[in-house]
Amino acid sequence: MGYSWGPMRARLLAPRYWLTWAGLGLLRVAALLPFPLMVAVGRALGAVLRRLPIGFVRTARRNLELCFPELSPQARERLLDRHFESLGIALLEIPLAWWLSPARLAQMVRIEGAEHLRAAVARGRGVILLTAHFTPMEMAGRALASVTPVSFLYRPTRNEVLAYALKRFRNNYGSQGIPRDDIRAFITALKNNECVWYAPDQSYRKKGAEMVPMFGIPAATNTLTSRLAGITGAAVLPYFLQRLPGTQGYRAIIHPPLENFPSDCPAADTERFNRMIEAQVRAAPEQYLWIHRRFKGLSQDYPDYYGQRAQRRA
Repeated sequence: MGYSWGPMRARLLAPRYWLTWAGLGLLRVAALLPFPLMVAVGRALGAVLRRLPIGFVRTARRNLELCFPELSPQARERLLDRHFESLGIALLEIPLAWWLSPARLAQMVRIEGAEHLRAAVARGRGVILLTAHFTPMEMAGRALASVTPVSFLYRPTRNEVLAYALKRFRNNYGSQGIPRDDIRAFITALKNNECVWYAPDQSYRKKGAEMVPMFGIPAATNTLTSRLAGITGAAVLPYFLQRLPGTQGYRAIIHPPLENFPSDCPAADTERFNRMIEAQVRAAPEQYLWIHRRFKGLSQDYPDYYGQRAQRRA
């Protein structure tokens, strides 16, 4: 952060951060729970969140309506229930990923395709590990870092205690953060033959955004992956982790490098990956991050799927 530890420590112990420290303490306790109990507690926590009058519930319900019109309203409500249970489990997976020993990780996570990643690193031109926002995201990062050191894009937080904890615990298992808007650092990492874990599946309306279908619905999307691969020559490998039913653990799959990538059309390349995301979502629909307002446009004529314009006028 550019400060000596003494002044920084004093700031981190300020009263405004006491609640954050208390939360981190609870996470440390949660990490000690047996896995079956952790899953049960997480489901119960998610069930409570599901019943609260919060915007996340409305957003998730609307996304399920848009992406699964073939389901009945009752079936979508059941899926919404399972999604919030998955979110509750994900909250407790954060400390699990932070404090899990390598031996226990190997017991809980089955990693397939590690040979693809090692071969891509051996090429010496960098690796983009392309993923999407699923609820067991923290476990996905921990599993990936057990194969090779990896950098990841993140959204910086203003809470210094939280920023300190995220950096410390993720660095402990071999991960390094790159601020999500620092494209120069992203390119430098690839040119240094590093692996960068990257999830470009959320709404993006800055420079370089294009309308790319997701579940058949055009949505504002970042098409940077193609340009980064073209600039650096990095291999692009899709990577997904799925939480298995019950207490069976996790299955992580590192796919072979995408062939004929990038093409001369970034939007087509992005749509190609979106189809892979859709297939992964359909395999475990409750585990996708439905609480994000994914379907936004780049112009005012785009449908107002979440009723935001009406709220602003009210």
